[in-house]
Amino acid sequence: MSLLPKLVERLQRHPKRVVFPEGADPRVLQAARQWVTRRMGAPILLGERARIKEAAALLDVNLAGMRLIEPARSEDFEGFVKQFETLRHDKGLKPGEARAALHDNNYFATMMLAAGQVDALVGGATVSASSALRPLFQIIPRLEHVQTASSLMILDWDEQKVGIEGSLFLADCGVIPEPTAEQLADIAITTAMIAHHLTNELPRVAMLSYSSKSTADHPAVVKMRTATELARAKATAAALPMEIEGELQVDAALDPHVAETKQVAGTVAGRANVLIFPDLASANIGFKLVQVLAGANTFGQIITGLSRPAAEISRGASAHDVFGAAAVVGCQAIDRRLLYGTP
Repeated sequence: MSLLPKLVERLQRHPKRVVFPEGADPRVLQAARQWVTRRMGAPILLGERARIKEAAALLDVNLAGMRLIEPARSEDFEGFVKQFETLRHDKGLKPGEARAALHDNNYFATMMLAAGQVDALVGGATVSASSALRPLFQIIPRLEHVQTASSLMILDWDEQKVGIEGSLFLADCGVIPEPTAEQLADIAITTAMIAHHLTNELPRVAMLSYSSKSTADHPAVVKMRTATELARAKATAAALPMEIEGELQVDAALDPHVAETKQVAGTVAGRANVLIFPDLASANIGFKLVQVLAGANTFGQIITGLSRPAAEISRGASAHDVFGAAAVVGCQAIDRRLLYGTP
C-alpha cells in the first residue's frame, strides 16, 4: 500500500484541524472537501467569506464541516497583533507593522498554529515560497537542539519497492540554496525523524554526492563526508533510530546491485529511503525530474526543523497534491504513542 492511504486511515482515527490561508483557491476547496468527506478532521479556510462561498458554488463544493474565518474580522485579531508585537519586538518591528502583517492570511494562519488553535498549516497555493515561509520562520520556534529549518519532498509510488514500500524522502528541496555541513546534518536528522514518524520504519539516510566512498578531496565531497559524521554524532547523542551513510552516489544509494558492483557496503547502500542532497539546485532539479518522468506522487514541501507541522506547497500543485501535503502534516501532529503505541 502506498503512503497516502495509510495517512488517511490514521487521521480517520485521530482527526486533526488544518488551516489553509488560501481558502478561496479551487484546489484548496477540493482538498478540504475530501478532508471532511473522509472524516479526517476539520479544515479551516481563511479569506473573505463571500469569495470562498462563491468559489465553492462554482465548483459545487459543499462547505459543510469547514470553518471559514475572515482574519480582520476575527475576535482573535487584536490578540494576535499584540502577541506578534511581543514576539518581534527585539527584531526591530516598527509601529503598525504587526497589524499590517496580520492582515496577511499567512501570518494569521501561522499565529493560529503557534497558539494551538489548529494542528497543522498548508500554505503557498497562490503566493511565492518566500511569502509562505517567512511567517513560519519568524513565528514558529525550532525543535530543541535544531538550528536549521528546511524542507523535504516525499516521492510516492503505488507499486515500486524503492525506499519504504515505494516512498522516498528527499531534502532540502526548497529552502537553503547552499547548506553547510552543519546545516546538512540538521537536515538529515529532521528529515529522518519525519520519515520515521510517518512510516515507523528505520530511516536509512544517504548523504548524496557525485562519488561513493572515494578518496576525492573536492570541497563538495568533503562537505558531505563531514555532514555524515556530524549527523551520525547528533543521532547517537539523541538516541535517534536511523542509519546514516555518505558520501554516496544516488544509484549506489538506491540499487543493491549497483552498490555491490561499486563495492559500496553498509546498511544504507542500495537500501536508502532518505536522500540528502548537497544543495538546493540538485535537490529541486532531482525531485522534479523524477516527478515528471517517473510519474511519482509528490507531497510537500514539508517544513522540517520547526516545532509545529506545516507545508509550503507549489503554486503548480493539484488538489491531490494539496490533500496529500495536508495528510502528511496532519499525521505529524498525531502523538507517536497513539500511532504506534511506542515513545
